[in-house]
Amino acid sequence: MRPPIAILGAGNGAHAFAGDLALRGYPVRLYNKFAHEIADLQNARGVTCEGVVEGFGALELVTTDIAPVIANADIIFVVVPANAHAFMAQACAPYLRDDQVIILNPGRTGGALEFRNVLREHGTTARVLVAEAQTLLYTCRIAAPARVRISMVKREVTLAALPARDTAHVLARVNPLFPQFVAAADVLETGLDNIGAMFHPTTTILSVGRIESGRPFEFYRDLTPSIARLIEVMDAERLALARALGVQAQSACEWLARSYDGITGDTLYERIQSNAAYRGIAAPRAIDVRYLWEDVPTGLVPMVALGRIANVPMPTCEGLANVACALLGRDFWREGRNARQLGIEGMKIAEVKRLVMGDEVIESIPNLVTPSPNVERGDAMR
Repeated sequence: MRPPIAILGAGNGAHAFAGDLALRGYPVRLYNKFAHEIADLQNARGVTCEGVVEGFGALELVTTDIAPVIANADIIFVVVPANAHAFMAQACAPYLRDDQVIILNPGRTGGALEFRNVLREHGTTARVLVAEAQTLLYTCRIAAPARVRISMVKREVTLAALPARDTAHVLARVNPLFPQFVAAADVLETGLDNIGAMFHPTTTILSVGRIESGRPFEFYRDLTPSIARLIEVMDAERLALARALGVQAQSACEWLARSYDGITGDTLYERIQSNAAYRGIAAPRAIDVRYLWEDVPTGLVPMVALGRIANVPMPTCEGLANVACALLGRDFWREGRNARQLGIEGMKIAEVKRLVMGDEVIESIPNLVTPSPNVERGDAMR
């Protein structure tokens, strides 16, 4: 008998993972903190998938009690906004056992580092494998109560464990379920390939007038050439950081071609416009949206923190994060994934690389620049 698979979360991605796996005969248990977000799944006793995956997937358990969901699970998929990873780590901590695999879907930037750090802070002694995916495997949206529309399953998504020496073992466990997951070099690669941190805050902030006008528009298809150009400037800063950390990151243009079918054009703007999977995705109706309160503290903030360690200037990324703080009246530098929350405060580049690789000694890392000291700124069945 197959051991249960745990799904932590009840949003778009969690619905897709749970429904797809259940349709394929896996016993699936789902946890979510808020009862009202899983009431429909409890009533339906499962989730209906439509689109490229079709059918009803019956769920074994949907509950607000995390203990029975993860107790006997071999694989735990954490499918929540990245700013909820710390909460999920804290909730899991007392119930984990040796050799369980935890996969953040996705990790955004620094997800596995933060998750592992929180487990350590809460006294977890179980030898679990923590890994993160570079992006969500599914392009999906909740279509109705207990129903998810999956418009696409990505052809390939990179994944890395923390430390990277465990990646092969994680893939051996997860590839029978999802062969789309392929190895990344380490969690710096998956974290610095966080394309959402490039696309989402930039487009939201530069479209604020249009958003607050109340007139509906498409988030990607109505993106303007000037917005795309600013994304390219931010992307260049991200790629410079990746080079300084010895990471083979892909540009936003390259990522689009790798992740989606039918991508054409030379510029970022042209490639975004050619992406059929982006058609029909509505822009937010307000700026208090996860494109800011998730992608800034779990994308731009940790990138800038790593940039300070690597002595790589990131003025555009930092400036956009400051604008997001001003617009929402929040201090994402304090509440986000700063160096302390990632567990890398005071480290140098080689020490960060040793942490993520699991190597005892790193003699040399190509293209590393001289580091500078880190400075911190001020669910039973929906």
